[in-house]
Amino acid sequence: MVSDSARGGSRITAVLGPTNTGKTHYALDRMLGYRTGVIGLPLRLLAREVYDKLVALRGPNAVALVTGEERIVPERARYWVATVEAMPLGLGADFVAIDEIQLCADPERGHVFTDRLLHMRGTQETLFMGSDTMRGAIAALVPDVQFLYRERFSELIHAGSKKLSRMPGRSAIVGFSVDNLYAIAELMRRQKGGVAVVMGALSPRTRNAQVEMYQNGEVDYLIATDAIGMGLNLDIDHVAFSALSKFDGHRMRELAPNELAQIAGRAGRYMKHGSFGVTGEAAPLSDAVADAITSHSFTPIRKLCWRNANLSFGSVPALIRSLEMPTTNERLMRARDADDLVALKLLAEDAEVIARATDGRSVGLLWDICRLPDFRGISHAEHAGLITSLFNDIHQHGRVRADWFARQVKRIDRTDGDIDTLSKRLAYIRTWTYVAQRRDWLDDVAHWRGETRAVEDRLSDALHSALTKRFVDRRTSVLLRRLKQKESLVADVNDKGEVTVEGQHVGRLEGFRFSQDTAQSPEEAKTLRTASLKALAPEFHLRADRFYNAPDTELDFTEQGGLMWGELAVGKLVKGDEVRKPRVQAFVDEEAGTDVAEKVTRRLQHFIDRKVQALFEPLTTIEKDESLTGLARGFGFRMIEALGIIPRDQVAQEVKDLDQDARAALRKHGVRFGQFTIFMPLLLKPAPTRLRLVLDSLFKDLSEFPESPPPGLVTIPVVEGVDRSAYMLAGYRPSGARAIRIDMLERLTDQLRSEDSRGGFEAKADMLSITGMTLDQFADLMQGLGYKADKSERVKVKAPVDAAGDVKADGETPDEVPAPTPAETPDQSPTETPTQPPAEVPVEQPGETPTVPPAEVPDNPANNTTAAVGEDAPETEVFYTFTWGGFGRARGGKPRGDHAQGDRPRSKQGAKPGGKQGGKSARGGPRKGPRDQKPKSYQSSPKKEKAIDPDNPFAALLALKEKD
Repeated sequence: MVSDSARGGSRITAVLGPTNTGKTHYALDRMLGYRTGVIGLPLRLLAREVYDKLVALRGPNAVALVTGEERIVPERARYWVATVEAMPLGLGADFVAIDEIQLCADPERGHVFTDRLLHMRGTQETLFMGSDTMRGAIAALVPDVQFLYRERFSELIHAGSKKLSRMPGRSAIVGFSVDNLYAIAELMRRQKGGVAVVMGALSPRTRNAQVEMYQNGEVDYLIATDAIGMGLNLDIDHVAFSALSKFDGHRMRELAPNELAQIAGRAGRYMKHGSFGVTGEAAPLSDAVADAITSHSFTPIRKLCWRNANLSFGSVPALIRSLEMPTTNERLMRARDADDLVALKLLAEDAEVIARATDGRSVGLLWDICRLPDFRGISHAEHAGLITSLFNDIHQHGRVRADWFARQVKRIDRTDGDIDTLSKRLAYIRTWTYVAQRRDWLDDVAHWRGETRAVEDRLSDALHSALTKRFVDRRTSVLLRRLKQKESLVADVNDKGEVTVEGQHVGRLEGFRFSQDTAQSPEEAKTLRTASLKALAPEFHLRADRFYNAPDTELDFTEQGGLMWGELAVGKLVKGDEVRKPRVQAFVDEEAGTDVAEKVTRRLQHFIDRKVQALFEPLTTIEKDESLTGLARGFGFRMIEALGIIPRDQVAQEVKDLDQDARAALRKHGVRFGQFTIFMPLLLKPAPTRLRLVLDSLFKDLSEFPESPPPGLVTIPVVEGVDRSAYMLAGYRPSGARAIRIDMLERLTDQLRSEDSRGGFEAKADMLSITGMTLDQFADLMQGLGYKADKSERVKVKAPVDAAGDVKADGETPDEVPAPTPAETPDQSPTETPTQPPAEVPVEQPGETPTVPPAEVPDNPANNTTAAVGEDAPETEVFYTFTWGGFGRARGGKPRGDHAQGDRPRSKQGAKPGGKQGGKSARGGPRKGPRDQKPKSYQSSPKKEKAIDPDNPFAALLALKEKD
């Protein structure tokens, strides 16, 4: 309460001192001790803040708020809160206070503050609050003033320069350019999770929403203009200047030390110390400036901005002259032309305006409208044009036309667009909100106040949302806040592996590695990963336990050596000491801990060891068979090293050295001695083949592993650039343009042994059926095996037809009709086969009898020529005669002996390929098409066939042996 002595007469006091001294709080406490009072504040934002405080203390019916764009005046208002420009004059209030009185020296608004200093008084007490630099000026201009100096509650420390990435929490970064502030805000969002933005141009609603985010800790940083230097009470620990100069409306200028101190002083609240410094591209503060700020020692303000308040409204020129009148007081200087005077001078050049402003009332109205603040800030000419429209409308109609005003408001009532667009609309609506406060300008002001306020609120909310969306990463800010509070973070992983921490999606857990969402910067990524992995620690252990107890059926390996748990990559195979003993490398994040990594590694090693043991069990059996001795044991280990497949020419001498007992012992383990390959048929199945390629590639340190062919294909294309050894490991032998599976090659070889390889022979249907090839493809295959293939043409022999039109069976062909060639089948002509080879070779498992029908000779125009003229021209067909050509010296010559015969005993009636078959029959050399147009007939008496066990991998071989 105010003392009796103070109530006895008007008392004028200047409460001076640095920031954080409680001057504003002191003024409010004094005002509430009187029956009525009014306080003038420098910013609409600060006025709203003080209004809310007083409403909380005295209720909404006792407090009025008056600003340019807002007017809340209860019928029984006792306390008035206003911006300095909007302070109601002539109230006769008991108490008057003017805050930030040092703004008397401001080039733009100083003349208003100076006018209040000189003329605004309370009937009982007047307070001026501000910087101590005003002491001399106030003492010279205000008689009988008393001074009260207040010390700062906390210490202000100079912290030097700090990088944005190292900015401490609860910091405000101050700039003077919107573009610069937005760039900093964007950077801080990526690095720190987000910022709140506070600028003088914001509406109170937007500003309060942004400040609330900062005050409640949703974001830890504030990006602001020098608006925060005007008494806004925020919990700021550090103030960093991103620039030390600003554009004052006319030029760029450096900020004075006292201006810097006004802003820096926002750091530290009440008894908590604060710090200040620079960041970004701002130059370091000099020692002298830093010392002045910390000691609050500044050059006193000697001259205040002033403009004549005793105006003449006789005419527009007279008004201008009175506004430009100079002062004779040495403490005052005439202020530069403000926006209202600039607008008046521009309107003075408009003939229509001058014609209307002919008396004191109209000149007064013109000046009143000229004082409309230029919220839009487009240009002086644009602002003058708006004032002209308002003046002409009011002068002619007595009021602003409601329909025109409604159109202006409706144009702005849109919430789409980006931050800049919304900010411009918000500036525009402030103009119409200002107009809506004037009862003498507009009818039904209550309605239009509500309308313009609603539009401003919608735009404010949209702007707040846009600012938050652009400059706040809620996910990162939430995690940072939780980490800072040292709370346990709650993580959740759904069945898709999506990870959320405290409800925020942060990435995916792929196996035992965390794949976080894409971050905009390394700092943001580091923050996100730290928070996520801390929350995921329990999940790693739970998942490791589930994985360790998972059955082998849930695990698999890829053809490139990866290890999978379902669809999740959990590790990879690496080279071991032996080809059948690979090691594993688990994919586990380091943050998961050594326990998790070791558990995953052990489970993967168990899996691959059992997989190798199961798929290569025949090799393990050989290894453990102690009955194998001598050469047989040595050859067995050769098979183990080669993973069950060895080209015969690589071990020809070793095979020759093996006696029949040794071979028999190896055959018991499933080793087959073929003409071209020594192999184990059980290891040609798809699963062992796939693993064999992976193990061999690992042991050879290949960067890219060859993939196994699709299961069941008898032949596959030979791809240029692929190592031939890869085909052998896959169970295929390259021969010409295609590679044939080695077990089917041995079956083909068994058939070739009965042929006259010196005299020449043609392909039988069974040969084509085994390979699933066309005749041309088969010829290419035979050449790859060392045979010559001579291509010829002959007249096609048609099958005989009986009287009923049926084709006769074998054995019923008349003597005069040549028998079919071996490449044909009795009931199907080679020319009826499609011209293109099959895209897929028939599927057949190793060791089983092919189930596909015999291949046919294609009906290719190049291979089958028909006379172009006449229907009686004989139809021709292409055929090949195969003779042994030998591999040449480079290939080791013609196969002989055991190499030639493989596992099969020599037939007494047949001859080995390339040998003689009957002495005289071979004297003339191989018979070729042109010499003998009649194809040779191959026939055999029918014999009873033995049923074949389909589960026996050697069934096909046994059937062929029985046939021979």
